[in-house]
Amino acid sequence: MKFLIMVLSNPTSLAHWETLSEEQRQRFGQAHFALTDALLDSGHLVTSEALAPVEEARRITTRDGAVTATDGPFAEIKEHLAGFYLVECADMDEAVSIAARVPDAAFNDVEVRPVFDRSVIDG
Repeated sequence: MKFLIMVLSNPTSLAHWETLSEEQRQRFGQAHFALTDALLDSGHLVTSEALAPVEEARRITTRDGAVTATDGPFAEIKEHLAGFYLVECADMDEAVSIAARVPDAAFNDVEVRPVFDRSVIDG
C-alpha cells in the first residue's frame, strides 16, 4: 500500500524555525536527507519533495468555463503543505512508524494518509 506522509507548516512550526540557529537549521535539513536515503535503502520510498513557499503557489478555479488563478499566500489558510514523502508500506502501522522519523514530527504534526487504491474501481 502507498501512503502519503505530509509535512505541514503553520504558525507554530514557523515560530519554532525562527528559534533555530543556522547550524541547527542545517542539521534539520540533513536529517531530512538522511531519512530520504534510509527510506531509499529500505525500499519504502516512492518519492519525496519539499515544496516551494506558499507565496509562489496558485489557487485555480474553473466556473462556467472561466479559469481563475489566484496568487498565494492565501490569507484564510494558516496551515499548508510544506513537503511530502510517498512511501510503500505493508500497512498503516508501518507508515506511522516512518512518519515518526520525519524531523518535523518533533515539534509539529505530520499527517499520514493512505493513497486511494484505484484498482478497487478499475478492478
